[in-house]
Amino acid sequence: MNDTPEIPAVAPDSAPGPAVAAAPSNPSTATATVHEQPPQRAHLALPLVAMLVAVLALAGAAWTWSDSRERIRDLKTELGRRLAESGGQVSETRLLARNADDAMRQVSEKVARIESQMVTSQQQQLSLEALYKDLAQGRDQWTLAEIEQVLLTAAQQLQLAGNVKAAIIALEGADTRLQRLDKPQFTALRRAIAADLASLRATPSIDEIGTSARIEALVTRSASFPLASAQSSEAAPAARPAGASSLTQELWSELKRLVQIRRVDGNEGVLLPPDQAFFLRENLRLRLLTARLDLLTEDQAGFQADLLAAQDMLTRFFNTRDAGVAAAIKEIKHLSSLQIATRLPGIDASLAALDAYKGNP
Repeated sequence: MNDTPEIPAVAPDSAPGPAVAAAPSNPSTATATVHEQPPQRAHLALPLVAMLVAVLALAGAAWTWSDSRERIRDLKTELGRRLAESGGQVSETRLLARNADDAMRQVSEKVARIESQMVTSQQQQLSLEALYKDLAQGRDQWTLAEIEQVLLTAAQQLQLAGNVKAAIIALEGADTRLQRLDKPQFTALRRAIAADLASLRATPSIDEIGTSARIEALVTRSASFPLASAQSSEAAPAARPAGASSLTQELWSELKRLVQIRRVDGNEGVLLPPDQAFFLRENLRLRLLTARLDLLTEDQAGFQADLLAAQDMLTRFFNTRDAGVAAAIKEIKHLSSLQIATRLPGIDASLAALDAYKGNP
């Protein structure tokens, strides 16, 4: 393809033309003809050069075209390879996109589920808060009802039985319940209860159980108290005459049994028949029991009157020299000096504070 074509040689004489004239006979003319031949050769070489350039250009174009085809083929191969790689990447990208879509769908479902659960949880929380408020209010009302019942019971104990200890225990229990609640709205009520507790604790109290037991002991021992009419004679036995007979001694003994001389120290009714001695003991017993009942009802006047009557019975009709009788008289004197009737304070402040709170919860 790059071979240069052969150019045929042309004889100078064969080319006809008007430029070639017949050889003149004149030698000077021949010389001029000979000098005109070189321009013709240059004229013939120019097409050869042009043809050579054209051949070279054609060869360059052919080489360029061949090289371009090689490059295009390489480019096509590279493009095909890259397209294949791109196709694989596209497939992978599609797979990843599909997986991403599935993951996004699952995440969306989970988010929707979580949102639904959150909405449900919020609704439940609101319901629980409302229920807690209702329960708290109901608990407060229930506690107030219990405290009111306790305060009313304490007031009844004070008014009817005068039981200060029971009232103190009831108020302490109510204050403990309010302390457990630990709410500021119960402060006024707790202050009123504390004031009533201070008043009740400052009230002088009597040991009713112990005093009642002491009176009961006197009642039990009254059956064994000796009467004044049963006192033993203090007269010294008369001296027996020396040399008296046995009959005289027996008569003397019988006379001593029949007649006894005693000193009664001014008691008028000491010589009681047996049936009256029984009623005397029963009267003493009834007086002591009545004094015990006066103690429970806090009847100060009746308590002292019954004890003084029992003391008078013991002094007049019983043997005051007996240790049991003397101890009983001393015990009765001590009991009659007790102050069983006391002015008890009320718990009106606590009840008023409770009513005020119920009116303005």
